[in-house]
Amino acid sequence: MMKNELKLRLDSLAVFRDLLKDETICALKRSLENCSEGNYAEFVSLLYKNANGDLGRHIKTLCSRSENVYVKAVGMGKQPPECIKNSVKAELQTLQMLADLTPEQLLKNCEGSQYLPQFASGGVDIISEFEHRVKSIGKYGYGMYAANHMFYIDEAERIVPVRNPDSITLDQLIDYEAQRQKVIDNTQALLAGKPAANMLLTGDAGTGKSSTIKAVANALHSEGLRIIEVRKEQLLAIPKILDELAENPLKFILFIDDLSFLKDDDNFNALKAVLEGSVSAKSKNVVIYATSNRRHIIRERFSDREGDDIHRNETMQEFVSLSERFGLHITFQKPNKATFLHIVHSLAKEEGIDMDASELELLAERFALERGGRSARLARQFIDSLLSS
Repeated sequence: MMKNELKLRLDSLAVFRDLLKDETICALKRSLENCSEGNYAEFVSLLYKNANGDLGRHIKTLCSRSENVYVKAVGMGKQPPECIKNSVKAELQTLQMLADLTPEQLLKNCEGSQYLPQFASGGVDIISEFEHRVKSIGKYGYGMYAANHMFYIDEAERIVPVRNPDSITLDQLIDYEAQRQKVIDNTQALLAGKPAANMLLTGDAGTGKSSTIKAVANALHSEGLRIIEVRKEQLLAIPKILDELAENPLKFILFIDDLSFLKDDDNFNALKAVLEGSVSAKSKNVVIYATSNRRHIIRERFSDREGDDIHRNETMQEFVSLSERFGLHITFQKPNKATFLHIVHSLAKEEGIDMDASELELLAERFALERGGRSARLARQFIDSLLSS
């Protein structure tokens, strides 16, 4: 009787109906309808693969990622209608029953059950957990944003989770404390709902501009921060992305790495429109963080300077001024010898490298000079070369 009731309750899901698309839940439904050895074993196999064999935790995960009408309304600051609220309460009770389902209950009246695999269940308060996440939806989010914090734009201009995100942390970054603090402060202002600036980080290659942005995103994702990488050729899609994110309760960094343009590049005007705050591009929960190895972003050809355009000076000034449209400009200068060696010593200590200080510095300087100059990236590469030798 219990299995029939649970099947009927699952079939009646409306708010959480997206859970019925999950392959593990589909297999569980088949087992509830017909508890054959094959149906049961298929369900347990999928539960092993997708949730390490724990049904309660699998249901909890599905609830946290559900992108349903209720969480969307709450995320937009709206009050869902009473009928939806009542449905949520009833359906959470159904999902709690499902999370508490034991192998013995599912295998009742099933032939040959002594040979079938077991699974874990129970121990999870689905209702309290869901209510907690909804109350703090600005930190947890919903859908794919509840499960991931780093994203990119694919070829179809869709926001897609990064499968293996960069795990760089703030404590792995050495020196450039003042620059890093400005990024942190601006990002925390965004999370607090205060005015936050679009930001341009410029400087020599290997000074840690991109790593700083990713490390800040890693440090603050639990506060409701997500980061989406946008390639330069995808800048025309930014208004569409902003429209998609506008009603999301989370805060977002659109990250553009190694930004540069040639003259007459359509992407130049697209970015300019966003930075100037056109109606379609303005958003309170999104900032743009860009990095560039060039001070003025625009790659100037000699012919651009020598051209016969009577408005050449005005045109060139417009190009140069793009960097000034970012509200905050932070410069990462190439480290001098003392800073470079400080980074080397810090990384060596972190990796447990025991070497005479003078010898370490001599080898580090030689390594940098052979590669054209000092940088934080080269310091890391030097230490990695010692570790691999």
